[in-house]
Amino acid sequence: MNALLAKTGNDAVHPAARRLFEQLADTPAAPVRLVVVAPGGYGKTALLGALDRSYREAGVEATVVDDADQLDDEDLTRLTMLAAAKEGPLVVAHRPNPRAQALRSLGETLLLPPLTVDEVGKLAKQLTGRTADASALHASTGGVPRLVERVVTARLADFRAELAALDDDVLRYLIAAEAGAARNLDLLCSLLERTPDELPEVVDGARATGLLDAEDVLLPAAAEAVRAYGPPARRLAVLQQLVEAQLTRGLPVLDLATSLLDAGSSGASAATAFATAASEALPTDPKHAARLFEAAAEAGARDAATTTGWARAAALSGDLDTALRLGDGMLSGEDPEARAAGAEIAATVLAHRGELARTAELYRWAAATDSLSRQHAATPASNSGDGSTSTQSGNEPLPASATSHQAATHQTPGNSADPRASALPLDTNTAGPHTDAAAATSPSYVPNSNPAFPKPPQPTGESYRWVGPGAVDAFATIALVGTGQTTDGQAIANVPMPGVAPTLFTGAAARTANGIVESVFGCGTEALPTLVGAAAMLEPAVGGAPLPDSPAALAALAGLHAGELALAESVLERALASSVGGDLLATRHRLLLGWVAMTGGHLAAAIEHRDAVAGTKLEARDELFFATLELGLARRASDLVGLQQSWERAYQASMRQQVDLFTLLPLGELAIAAARTGAHAKLSRRLERAHAMLDRLGNPPLWTVSLCWHELHAAITTEDRATAERQLAALNRFADCGRYPAALARAAGCWLAVLGGTFDPGEISAAAAELHELDLCWDAARLAGQAAIRTSDRKAMVQLLEAARQFQGTTGRLESAAPTPGSATGLSALSERELEVARLVVDGLTYKQAGSKLFISGKTVEHHMARIRGKLGAADRRELLATLRELLAKPTMN
Repeated sequence: MNALLAKTGNDAVHPAARRLFEQLADTPAAPVRLVVVAPGGYGKTALLGALDRSYREAGVEATVVDDADQLDDEDLTRLTMLAAAKEGPLVVAHRPNPRAQALRSLGETLLLPPLTVDEVGKLAKQLTGRTADASALHASTGGVPRLVERVVTARLADFRAELAALDDDVLRYLIAAEAGAARNLDLLCSLLERTPDELPEVVDGARATGLLDAEDVLLPAAAEAVRAYGPPARRLAVLQQLVEAQLTRGLPVLDLATSLLDAGSSGASAATAFATAASEALPTDPKHAARLFEAAAEAGARDAATTTGWARAAALSGDLDTALRLGDGMLSGEDPEARAAGAEIAATVLAHRGELARTAELYRWAAATDSLSRQHAATPASNSGDGSTSTQSGNEPLPASATSHQAATHQTPGNSADPRASALPLDTNTAGPHTDAAAATSPSYVPNSNPAFPKPPQPTGESYRWVGPGAVDAFATIALVGTGQTTDGQAIANVPMPGVAPTLFTGAAARTANGIVESVFGCGTEALPTLVGAAAMLEPAVGGAPLPDSPAALAALAGLHAGELALAESVLERALASSVGGDLLATRHRLLLGWVAMTGGHLAAAIEHRDAVAGTKLEARDELFFATLELGLARRASDLVGLQQSWERAYQASMRQQVDLFTLLPLGELAIAAARTGAHAKLSRRLERAHAMLDRLGNPPLWTVSLCWHELHAAITTEDRATAERQLAALNRFADCGRYPAALARAAGCWLAVLGGTFDPGEISAAAAELHELDLCWDAARLAGQAAIRTSDRKAMVQLLEAARQFQGTTGRLESAAPTPGSATGLSALSERELEVARLVVDGLTYKQAGSKLFISGKTVEHHMARIRGKLGAADRRELLATLRELLAKPTMN
C-alpha cells in the first residue's frame, strides 16, 4: 500500500498518513472506520485518494468521502445512515467546522497536526532534494504541508485560484488579517457587516483554510500569498473600506495604509490615508513616512501640509535633494504660510550644504510671517474712509510699519518691546555695514532691493510648519552669528511669545541661540552650560523635526574649542543614543565624535567613528569634517603618503563649504596639512575670510584661539617665524580667558623656544603636562618629543622622551600593535623598539618621519635599522626591507 503514496506526485503527504498506511499495509480489507480532521492543506485529499485506490485494487467495497463538512443536512443524514447499514471500510475527511461535529461519531478520529521542525526539513528535502533551513521554513509556514510544499517549490501562485474561490466573507477576513486588522473586532464587524456574535462563523471559515496559526494570525507565507495573489480588485476594495473606517473613527491607519501602498490605490480617501499614516510614521521611521507622503501626493494630495510633511520626512531620512526640491517649489506658491514653510525647509537643507549665510536669509524671511501674524492679530485693519478695509497683499512690498519692529512697537532699540529683536542683526551682506538704522533693530526686516528674497508672506490659518514662530528666530540668530553678523549682545528671550506654545522644541531652539550669542561675548565659556542644557532639553522632544544643526553638535564644537573634550564626547553620545535629528544628524554627531577622539589623541577610536560613516553619501558640511578627519589622522600618524592622498579631497570639500564659525576646526587642520604638502597659498584667501568674520565678531576668544593654535603649527611647519610669533602674540592676548587658552599660549611659547634651540626642559615638561591634563595627549607627546630630539642635554633628553612616551601611552595607536617577540620566524631576535622601527620603515616612512613618530632622532632610527639588518642577516637595504615585509605580513601566532 505504501507504493500508492508515490502516485500522489508532489502533493505533501502528512507523516500521520504515512503511519496509517503502514498499519493497513498487511490488511487492506480490514473494516476501518476513520474520520480524518484537518484544515485545508494538510494532505487529507492525498490520503483519501491513496486509500480509495488501495481498496479498489484489493476489490474491497469501501465508502470514502472527502470534504464532508460541505455536505448539506440531507446528505449528512444519508451518510450517517449508510455508515450504520454497511460493515465495510468507511473513511470520511473534513475540515474543522461546527457543522461537522456529528461526523465524529462515524468512527475513530484522526487529527492531522502541523508538522514539526524536523518533519518540515524532511519534507522540503523530499520535494527538492536539497537541505533547507527547517527552522525558518517552519516559522514561515507554521508546519502546514501545503504551504511548505509551495514555498520550497516556488508555487505560491497556485493560491490565486483557491483564494478567488473562497467564500467572500472569508476572503475579506483574510485580506483584513494580512493588513493587520485581525485583532480589531469593531473594524472587522464594520467590514463584514456582522455583529460580534456572528463574527466567529467567518473566523471558523478562515481557520479551515489552514492559513492561520493557533492564535488566528495569518502565517507569514500565507500573508504573502494573500498579498500577492488575492483578487486585486477585492483586496483594494477591502483595504479602502478598512482605511475609511479607521479614518472615520480617528484611529491609527499606518498598517492599513502601508498595505494600500502596493495595491495601486488613488483618490481622495487614499491620499488622506497615506498622509495620515505618514504623519504617524514620521517620528520613528522617516524613510517610510517619506514613501507614504509621496504616495499621498501621487494619489492627488497637493496641499502644502502634505508637501511640507514629505519634505520633512525626506530631510530626516537624509534625502536632502528631495527636501530642497519640495521646499524651493513652495517658495513660489500662493499660500503665504506655505511659502514660509518652503523657506524653512530650504534653510534647513542649505545649512547642511554649507550655505549658512543663505540659511540665515531664508529663516529671517520666514520669520516675517510670524511678525506679520502677530501684528495682524493685535491690530484691526484700518478703514480707508470709503467703507472698505485696507489689507496688505502678500505680493506687495511691505510698508515701513511691517518691516520695522521698532516703528511698529514705538520702542527704542535699547528698550524694545520684543527682547528677541536685538538678537537679530539685519545686514545679510557680511562684507557691508548696516544701512538702515530703523531696520537694524528689526528681526523681520528684509532688504526689498534683494531680488533673491520673495516678498514676506501674509498670515494665514492653521500652521503645518515644523519650525514656526519662536524657533525660526532662534535658528536665524544661530546662522547670523555663525556667519559673523554681529549682535548687540542680547539673547533670544526664553519666554514664550503670544499664541506660541512653549514646547520643548522652541525652548531648546531659543536656548541654543542664547548659547551661540553668549559664545561670542566675553570669554565665551559661559555658553557651554547653555548649549549643553539645550541639547538635554531636546533629547526627548525632537519628535521628527529636521534641524539645521543640533544643540549637541554646537555644544560639542564649543567644547572642542574650549578644550572640554569629555563634555563634548558625552553630549554627542547622548544625542546619538536619543537619535536627535534622525539620520540627518547621526552622521554629523558621529564625525564630531571622531574629531573629539582625534583631538585627544585617541586615534583608534577616531578611526572607528570615521569608518562608521565611510561609504555613505555626505552633504557638504559632513564631507568637510570627514575629509579633514582623515587628513588629521594621516598627519598624526606621520603618514605623508596618506596626507597627500587625503589633501585633495579635503581641499575640494572646503571649496564647497562657505567659511563660518562652526567650520574653523576643519579649516585649521587644512592649514597645517597645506603647510605640510606645500599648498599653503591655496588656503590664504579662506583664512583671510575666517579672520574677517572673527574680526566682525570682535575676535571672540572661544572661537579664535583654536584657529590661532592651528595657524601657529602651520607656520612652524613652513618655518615662517614671523607668522608664528604673530599667532603667539594673539594666543597671549587670550591667555586670561581660562585654563585652556592659557595652556595653549604657554605651549606655543615653548614651541618657538624649541625651534629656536634655546629652551628650558622643565618649562617644556610643564607645558606638555598641562596639555595632557586637558586631554590634548597627542599635542603633549609631540611637544615633549620634539624638544627631546633637539636638546644636547642627555639627562633632559631622557626625561623628555620618557614624558613623551607616557603622554602617548594614554592614546589609541594608529598603527597595528607590534608583534611580540617569537610571534613570527626571524622576529624573535628583535627588541620591541626594533619591531616598532621596522614596521614604520616598511610602511614607507623615512628615518626622520619614523623618528618623529617615536620621539627619537632620524639617526637613532638608522642605527636601529643597522642592528636589525645584522640580526636578520640581510646583505643590503633592499634585501632587508623585503625580508621585513615578508616576516611582518605573517599572522601572529597565539
